[in-house]
Amino acid sequence: MPEPLILVPGVLCDARSLTDILTPLSRARAVTVAPSWIGDRIEEIASELLTAAPSRFALAGHDLGGAVALEVLRRAPERVTRVALIGTNPLPDTPQEAGDREPQIIAARTGRFEELLERQLLPRLFPPGPERNAQAIRVAEMALDLGAEVFARQWRALQRRRDQQSTLRRITQPTLVVAGSEDAVVPLKRQAFAAELIPYAVFEEIAGAGHVPMIDAPERLAYVLEQWMRQPLVLR
Repeated sequence: MPEPLILVPGVLCDARSLTDILTPLSRARAVTVAPSWIGDRIEEIASELLTAAPSRFALAGHDLGGAVALEVLRRAPERVTRVALIGTNPLPDTPQEAGDREPQIIAARTGRFEELLERQLLPRLFPPGPERNAQAIRVAEMALDLGAEVFARQWRALQRRRDQQSTLRRITQPTLVVAGSEDAVVPLKRQAFAAELIPYAVFEEIAGAGHVPMIDAPERLAYVLEQWMRQPLVLR
């Protein structure tokens, strides 16, 4: 049986964001969803994952989960057999980006979380189309269940994340970088740049998908993840 796979969801997402890809991925292997809503820093979330994880595992992270995956690789590369980064920004926040997060954190913590979701966060996740509203509702349900304080902690963790370019250059495991062509959260060029830094990485652009391809392009995402899981572990 292939090595177990750990999936780490993104900001304000839990296992429900992965429902449409869990069934095809779990047919041939054990699949676990690791929480990305514990701790105040990327490093804390990575520590919890490493404590609970098996000795060796495949790792796929989306958004914040991708940042956690990179931190796991930085700390314990010998435990990760392969890695997939989905909608992931490997660079730290610029001063402008970090500053833009601050009023959003304040809004979430002062009773304006639903307004923040509706006006600023959800509109960026999915490209225009007939399914956009239903897709946004799926994320809104998870976000409201997880709550404003979880969002504030996750936003702060991203605000403080480290530059992982050196980690990318050291990756020798089979690596997949997946980006939605319409991603309005993490620029496509930044994700392609990450793939260029990783030896032997495969870059997959999913046409028409936004920042959350596990919801708006699940069949395509499941397919590319399955192909990644079938790559031989020895690349050179």
